[in-house]
Amino acid sequence: MQSELLAELPDEMFSFSLLGSAPTLLAPRLGRLALAGRKPIQTPNYVPITSRGALPHVSHDMMNERLPVDSLYAGFEDFAEKGKNVIPPIYRTPTQPSESALRKFTCQRENLLLILGPRRVPPVPCPTPNSSNSITVLTSVGYRQLETEQYLEAIQKLQPDIAVGLSDISSKPPGVKRRERMVDRTHAWTRDALQRLYGSDTETQTKSLYLAPLLPLDKEQQILYIEDLEQEMKQHVAGFALYEPHSSSVIPESMASLIRLSLGEARTPQAILQEVSLGVDLSTIPFVGEATDAGIALDFVFPTPTTATESGLRPLGFDMWPATHATDMSPLTQGCKCYTCQKFSRAYIRHLLHAKEMLAWTLLQIHNYHVLDNFYTAIRESISKGTFDEEARKFELAYESELPQQTGQGPRLRGYQFKGEADAKPKNPKVYGRLDHVASTLTQSESSIATPDVDTDELQEHGFAKKAE
Repeated sequence: MQSELLAELPDEMFSFSLLGSAPTLLAPRLGRLALAGRKPIQTPNYVPITSRGALPHVSHDMMNERLPVDSLYAGFEDFAEKGKNVIPPIYRTPTQPSESALRKFTCQRENLLLILGPRRVPPVPCPTPNSSNSITVLTSVGYRQLETEQYLEAIQKLQPDIAVGLSDISSKPPGVKRRERMVDRTHAWTRDALQRLYGSDTETQTKSLYLAPLLPLDKEQQILYIEDLEQEMKQHVAGFALYEPHSSSVIPESMASLIRLSLGEARTPQAILQEVSLGVDLSTIPFVGEATDAGIALDFVFPTPTTATESGLRPLGFDMWPATHATDMSPLTQGCKCYTCQKFSRAYIRHLLHAKEMLAWTLLQIHNYHVLDNFYTAIRESISKGTFDEEARKFELAYESELPQQTGQGPRLRGYQFKGEADAKPKNPKVYGRLDHVASTLTQSESSIATPDVDTDELQEHGFAKKAE
């Protein structure tokens, strides 16, 4: 893997080159994404998902020293405020014309590729629908409408390396009329965005690369949008953002060599293999962070080991909460080269989990991303050898189809980590009221004292407290 930077190239230099030619539009392929001043990325590869611009559980120093991370994805709704007239703090970051406010605000290193999208991955379903000129987002202080002009302004001010275009995505299965609106709005938003960002009448053209969104619909339902992308917008589109991997089939042949970013919700390694088989180049992988939060250490390799297991299917990971790990001094995975496995044992990590120490999730996050990085490295090697399809079938036959179930209480959940549902039960345990049992005991003791069942007048009639003669 080449690690040199492209600092010697002009600032506007960008290239995504396919290594060899894919036989069809829907086929695994190797590529190389290069951008001036950024570390080249070999594809297929993954894009870690951030929370407010930071990788969850891991500090910047730890990420730069211990994790093989070359890119990050950030959702603009993480930085937006609820009020329309409130200036987000990220806009107040002092920058030079050539600097990225997003990079400076999040304190990320210069050679890291930053991708900005309108929403997090996975997005929280919103109670109000999108409108003709805005989408509904969940900010840190509640739901609000993000207008198209506001998002384009964010791209120009924050200057990410790659920007994902706005799309009208429904959180529920859309009806016939809803699908038509989805296509019409996305078509109009993409056309206006490219004109605003790269038009000849624009005073300062943005340096950010633009990924045109492809809706999770059949090609016939968005054929006009696809044709317009190919005929009118092709020169300004750097690639495509997919919300499900099968959307690769709607890409025009003349634009098949452009980069493809999947914003789908891959829940297992098998889903990753499916995305790669359909020609996806970059993928956001939510299940890595979810496994870390659940206290699960990932344990899968590609290609599949030839040694058989007694229980049949191999688990994709193992839960670190059970007492079986209490005295286990072995690493999470034998032979793993990650910082966690080289320095710490299963028993220590289980102790940290039960003690609610933040270090537990930090060590698990380092290990899990190391497993994912090795997984993608092996995928690229199998594609170059021409054995990917065969190895993918072996993997699906050898491993379980789902991750292990969570048995312990993970870190405190945030609002964007679960769906907003009516009458939903609290996701976090109650942290206040720890002395309620004392109050309950006091109430019971007071009730045990004998008390009269009549009022004072009736007691006086019966001679209560009357002096005997």
